[in-house]
Amino acid sequence: MPEIATATPQMLRRLNAATVLEAIRSSNAVTVSELMDATGLTRATTLSVCEDLMARGWIRELENQRDFGAYQKGRPARRFELDESAGCVLGIDVGVLKTTVIVANLRGKTVGRASKPFAAREIEAQERIRVISETALLALETAGVAPDSVLAVTVGLAAPVGRDGNILVSQPFWRLFDVGLKKALHDLHGWAVVLENDANLAALGESWRGAGRGVQDLAVLLAGERFGAGLLESGRLLHGTAGGAGEMAYLDMVEGVGSADGLAALARAWGAEALAGKSATTLRTAAAPGRDVSAQDVFTAAARGNRVALDILDRLSDRLARVVSTVAILLNPQLVVIGGAVADSASALLEPAARKLAGYTATPPRLAASPLGDAIVGIGAVRHALDRVEENSLDLVLRRA
Repeated sequence: MPEIATATPQMLRRLNAATVLEAIRSSNAVTVSELMDATGLTRATTLSVCEDLMARGWIRELENQRDFGAYQKGRPARRFELDESAGCVLGIDVGVLKTTVIVANLRGKTVGRASKPFAAREIEAQERIRVISETALLALETAGVAPDSVLAVTVGLAAPVGRDGNILVSQPFWRLFDVGLKKALHDLHGWAVVLENDANLAALGESWRGAGRGVQDLAVLLAGERFGAGLLESGRLLHGTAGGAGEMAYLDMVEGVGSADGLAALARAWGAEALAGKSATTLRTAAAPGRDVSAQDVFTAAARGNRVALDILDRLSDRLARVVSTVAILLNPQLVVIGGAVADSASALLEPAARKLAGYTATPPRLAASPLGDAIVGIGAVRHALDRVEENSLDLVLRRA
């Protein structure tokens, strides 16, 4: 028979500290009595744990409420709350053309943000690292937070990331992100960095702060340049063996689809295709002189009733319906959210796509556009980093002011 570990006083203290900290983290200000009710611990143990957590820097005691007239008789209750400024996390979104960094406190509130472009699509690894590092420091500066206050960093990349935390580099495009970023940021700043697929983080962000709140079976489609999916099944993020769950290269083989090109890429391509002909259309004047028609130009022209642009939107809604149907047939999510920078424009596609979807699958999901805009990956990265802090709080040493 396997040996049963004996609970030591040290183990019990750690368990009690974790229980109390979780109760405080999930509340606002709480009294000792409320903590006792939430944890089942005695008053003496609860007070001892709170003193220890204060000494570690995780919580703070609030002022005596009698000074504000809240208590009239007897001993005022001691109240505690999480010190959300005791540390911070970074959520980093690394795209092909730019990087964005969000700084959040321990309650998940955004306190700083910065973005910087890369000089070109394909640049040297050290140059990409330099831009990401500088952007992170700029975001921290805007937040008024010191770099050594960072407790966890999650980086979102447009590439599959395996369970070992490494990028799957079997495709040339994914090699753009295999720059040794995790080690570089640790060497430069001492930060604990984890890499994750951007669509997976989008799913976490959407379920935390977006249209997917409360939905256990959720798919989030990043649908700008290429389709990619982040998938939650019964509230659990799906990764796959090598981090490839949600990769949509299979669309190359789907009749009526033919590629994983996203909505923005298709709108540009079909807009250029339409303008290559001789048809008279105001879409010709939508773009600035010397600039190709953009996806936003197409959506704007359609909103104004332009027939050519409306035809493109009809094609886009059919493409979206076919793509969503493949996800619905394989995974049967309750909700599919269209996310990323294209989300606002794609909202015009949802109603016609939903009508067409019923003809492609017997289990059509509900469709929604993300309210998070192009911050969706960074917000998910913040949530991912906070989860790591919450799971490992008692092993972390907070910076002393």
